[in-house]
Amino acid sequence: MKLYEFAPTRSIRVRWALQELGVDFETVQVNLRAGENRRPEFLKLNPAGKLPVLVDGDLVLTESVAIVLYLAEKYPEKGLLPTDPRERAKVNQWLLFAATELEQPLWRIARNKFLYPEDKRQPGDIPVACEDFKAMADVLEKHMDQRQFVVGDSVTVADLVMAYTLDWANEIHLLDGFPQLRAYMDRMYARPHAAPRIAQAFASLKA
Repeated sequence: MKLYEFAPTRSIRVRWALQELGVDFETVQVNLRAGENRRPEFLKLNPAGKLPVLVDGDLVLTESVAIVLYLAEKYPEKGLLPTDPRERAKVNQWLLFAATELEQPLWRIARNKFLYPEDKRQPGDIPVACEDFKAMADVLEKHMDQRQFVVGDSVTVADLVMAYTLDWANEIHLLDGFPQLRAYMDRMYARPHAAPRIAQAFASLKA
């Protein structure tokens, strides 16, 4: 099994799942800053030119949420995905919540701060995106009251995706006023097989 990754990206979610599962894997660093994701050999794996990519035999998977679900299903004995269909549906619900309600405003902020060329940025959308994020973070804050995990009584892939997404928000100071989410995120990253936090991943690029 081979993981194509770049340290601070959503590759973190997949690395975390692999580490929680205790699966041996090979890592291939794809330097986004150097444009290695636009090279023909990488575009054969993912024509979108994005990371992460997981290669497992003849299977090539992109999209971090799809990858972590695949890994959890491949190793059911590890318990990262519930077997009960109702509980599994809840995991899917919160995975989609993270990817749509929380991640999308974070992307809008990033694009309008530094990803887009200056002439395409819309600074006025940043405060709107911040408010959109906070409204949905409040939903999750209330959900996490008296809970250790997003779904059920043990860690699932929903927690790995959610913790990374919250860490992204924390990097731009959007978790102020959400004590449940900060405590939950810190608990997740204190796990023995947790992946590096985003700040650590960025620091590793300078090492």
